[in-house]
Amino acid sequence: MLAGLIFATEDAVDRPDMLAETLPFAGGTLIEFQARLLIAAGAGQIIVVVARLTPELVGAVNRIGRRGGSVDIVRSASEAAAKLHPLAHVLVIADGLVTDETILALLAGAGDDALLVTGEVDALPGLERVGQDAIWAGMARVGADRITDVAHLPGDYDFQSALLRVTAQSGAVHLRLPSGEARAGHGVERDAARLRARNEVVLTGHVSNRIPWVDRYLIAPLARLVLPRIVARSVPGWAIAAGSSALLAAGIGITGWGWGWLGLPFVLVAMAGLSIGGALAWMRDETALVHLQRGAILGGSGLTMLALGIAVSRSEGTLSATSVAVALVVIAGFVERGGDDRIRQSWWGTPIAYPLILLPFAIAGQTLTGLMMTALYATASLAAAIEALRESLSGNLTRNP
Repeated sequence: MLAGLIFATEDAVDRPDMLAETLPFAGGTLIEFQARLLIAAGAGQIIVVVARLTPELVGAVNRIGRRGGSVDIVRSASEAAAKLHPLAHVLVIADGLVTDETILALLAGAGDDALLVTGEVDALPGLERVGQDAIWAGMARVGADRITDVAHLPGDYDFQSALLRVTAQSGAVHLRLPSGEARAGHGVERDAARLRARNEVVLTGHVSNRIPWVDRYLIAPLARLVLPRIVARSVPGWAIAAGSSALLAAGIGITGWGWGWLGLPFVLVAMAGLSIGGALAWMRDETALVHLQRGAILGGSGLTMLALGIAVSRSEGTLSATSVAVALVVIAGFVERGGDDRIRQSWWGTPIAYPLILLPFAIAGQTLTGLMMTALYATASLAAAIEALRESLSGNLTRNP
């Protein structure tokens, strides 16, 4: 069982009447953002350690509870130990920590006790040294027994500091914070103004950390250019989704009319907009809008390939292009179904990659050849996904005979 432990005891630097964890962030509060990451990582229980209750904290905890899983508020290690299952693995989040799902994934899941650490250069403010050249980076994975160990210490000990010390002295593994992350999407912020500025960093990092090559090398640079302006102007997510969807429909229509060389650029721009809009919706916790835009990308990609195949078949008087397009859509659908992020390789096909590959062929007037080459690419991706799934299943059977 995976659980999360969030510390919410420190006051904000510039707002002493508020807890740092209840400062506005990502369309909600910082603690809600942290809880979303923990729930996405598989945490079925979240424990919030407090020194005092405020109306903002109570409201945030209630909203977290409505997202699923259980949320408990405790004041001491003994109360936390009583709430946890004895065999639980606990992800610890430092007070005021901002991070992303990529960093959290380093510690999520079962395993020995581990501390996320960094060196002197990337040291985070207010966090303690746990080795000669190792400073805590605000996250840890501990067993429930470590919480029990802290509960046996004198009651006036600081819970977060004591837990860190007990974990370090138990011989916990040190996991290094990936290079550069401390200066980008990972850090401790207890100042409202600095926390607002970090919104953009975390948002662009969410896009940059995606696995597919199209997202990393095409969408991410565009997001770094566009997102700060969108966030600064408070552009509503629905406006991005509506505008991109309209552009996507126009691109599909133009492609189906027989002008693939003109329609495909519209489709690609629209998909980039939907992808960026999805990241913005994720940041603002607009779950329905995230699913809507992802569905538009998936459906739009399939309709684009079908429209292209039908247009070519109509001009050539054969069903060859339509048949290839149908096969491509089916194969691409299986790739999406089986290729989740746990096994996905960066080179595998994605809904945005297929129109991008087709574009130069459409410009050159070799659309049928482009459809065939794209189908081969999707087939290679499917074969790799099947092999990865087999290896994953084999590994699970080996560990659990």
